[in-house]
Amino acid sequence: MSIKEKVVDKAQAASQAARGLANLDTTTKNEALLAMADALEDSSDFILNENQKDMKQGRENGLNDALMDRLLLTEARLEKMANGLREVAQFDDPIGEVTGMKKRPNGLQIGKVKVPLGVIGMIYEARPNVTADATGLCLKAGNAVLLRGGSEAINSNQAVTEVIAKAAYKSGIPTGAIQLIETTDREAVQVMFELNEYLDVLIPRGGPGLINAVINNSTVPVIETGVGNCHTYIDNEADQEMAQEIVMNAKTQRPGVCNAMETLLVHSEIAEDFLPEMVTKLQEADVEIRGDETVQRLVSGVQPADEEDWSTEYLDYILAVKVIDGFEEAVDHIHQYNTKHSEAIITDNYHKARKFLNIVDAAAVYVNASTRFTDGGQFGLGSEIGISTQKLHARGPMSVNELTTTKFVGYGDGQIRE
Repeated sequence: MSIKEKVVDKAQAASQAARGLANLDTTTKNEALLAMADALEDSSDFILNENQKDMKQGRENGLNDALMDRLLLTEARLEKMANGLREVAQFDDPIGEVTGMKKRPNGLQIGKVKVPLGVIGMIYEARPNVTADATGLCLKAGNAVLLRGGSEAINSNQAVTEVIAKAAYKSGIPTGAIQLIETTDREAVQVMFELNEYLDVLIPRGGPGLINAVINNSTVPVIETGVGNCHTYIDNEADQEMAQEIVMNAKTQRPGVCNAMETLLVHSEIAEDFLPEMVTKLQEADVEIRGDETVQRLVSGVQPADEEDWSTEYLDYILAVKVIDGFEEAVDHIHQYNTKHSEAIITDNYHKARKFLNIVDAAAVYVNASTRFTDGGQFGLGSEIGISTQKLHARGPMSVNELTTTKFVGYGDGQIRE
């Protein structure tokens, strides 16, 4: 059987299962999610052994530290994945929720009801936890899922899928609802791009190369996620001690994720006081600083920044730093280079804070807080399937509600149109 035939077969099976999922009761879905969580913990030895195969291959292939961190599974991370599924089980079930019901003059009642999207295709890199997170969210929202993880995590993804699918089907989820494309051949991705007959949406989760490839080549509708060239602007009216703590957290707490800060903007009036100590702390944390001429003059050991640095999502211990002359210049820089993910201002000036929130175009905007909070769990949404940086359908962390659509329903008693 060819790669195309294998992918189509899996998509067909998911599409068939989606019909049953759309009408599945909440209790069955929740019991399945809890069983999947227990299965992850009960099968930890098997999953971690398979993950070590991927880690070994990753080291041999020269994956950087940030990617290796994304790839790694531990007992603690498996427990977090399991608890994420348990948390999703506690969410209200959005399917069947009726909104905006109105009675027309002729007596016909017209309203909207939330329904599943249908079959969701996920194309993602490195993180095997996405396999469980995405599956749990899709099932709770009544969707079947077709997963295509990166080649670097193939053994981990196969193990996680095998474990959770077996538990889900045993608990009453329609067989075929959880599908993993097990070939690492890129032809499989090309096939997914054209599966309009079976896939209702594609969600890419990974670096800019992956996301752009999906957006530019897919005929299946795409929800764009996650490239994060995130900025933090330190205003001249900022609490500098607080600003230092926020900067350290935004850059070093976990640099290989999309909500980590990649560019630091500092007002020129405080640069001489703020930057030397700030940069020293970052350098002590092994962060490479790439700065403009002013930063290089104020602090030693700074690499020159070029135009590419302002638009780069490093996902690493590298930070671009620029001194700017005021609020408006900071906002202009952000608008020119950001990816509409997460942006922050550190200031004690209420009016600047409000203006920043109003005019900066991003999925999440913060005042006096780290960009690292852009996360489904941190927002109280539980596990997320990704962070949408587009404006249609969903924006920001996407959880259960964002994996639904609506349809109109009409209740009548014999009305006909004249």
